[in-house]
Amino acid sequence: MLPEEIRKRVQELRWHHTIDLGHGIVTPGQDNSPRKLARLKLPESFAGKSVLDVGAWDGFFSFEAERRGAQRVLATDSYSWDGSHDWGDKRGFDLAKSVLGSKVGERVIDVLDLAPEKIGTFDVVFFLGVLYHMRHPLLALERVASVTHGMVIVETVVDMLSCRRPAIAYYPFAELGRDSTNWCGPNPAAVVAMLKTVGFRRVEIVSGLRPFYFRLAKAAWLKFRRGNQFGSMLRTDRIVVHAWK
Repeated sequence: MLPEEIRKRVQELRWHHTIDLGHGIVTPGQDNSPRKLARLKLPESFAGKSVLDVGAWDGFFSFEAERRGAQRVLATDSYSWDGSHDWGDKRGFDLAKSVLGSKVGERVIDVLDLAPEKIGTFDVVFFLGVLYHMRHPLLALERVASVTHGMVIVETVVDMLSCRRPAIAYYPFAELGRDSTNWCGPNPAAVVAMLKTVGFRRVEIVSGLRPFYFRLAKAAWLKFRRGNQFGSMLRTDRIVVHAWK
């Protein structure tokens, strides 16, 4: 595919991930994926490993696992790929996979349908930006644990930051980011506790809460650029957790 055609097709789609497709072409994703990648603290190499990316969307992290040498990568999604809403569809993933010459596997499957008998088990599982979209967060982590042979990497919104005991904020409407698909905001203690509950023996927060001034500046920027509620953005943050069976 010629660069001119790639550029044209990129411009026709709505992107979530920011993916470098080469030829000076970078997808205009709303997510600063390279910056998020730095916070994930992934192993430098996945050589010989199998990797599952749950909620893959445009596939940035699936392709990154492949780039780091994973023997097998499976990208899964359902909501972001079914095309029934204004969040986009699977065309971004398909285009990026084609342009990058990727061999990442793909499967349309809901988080709550994950099971070893359906997709097998994996050495490493990515569960990035998905947990707070779950109506049943503990059940979702239970399903993720069932297909995790070794390690899971969770990136999520956290709320109720002043509470030291495990606690979860519930969003019945669109309180977080004016997005009705955001259902819950566990605090860091709850994320750790839930992972231990579903069978992970060792749990470590590798990228924790940012300073208050960072959250203040981010809340103001999101209010100005996207019209998000200032208060909900100020009281929340995002963390990254690594956990091992």
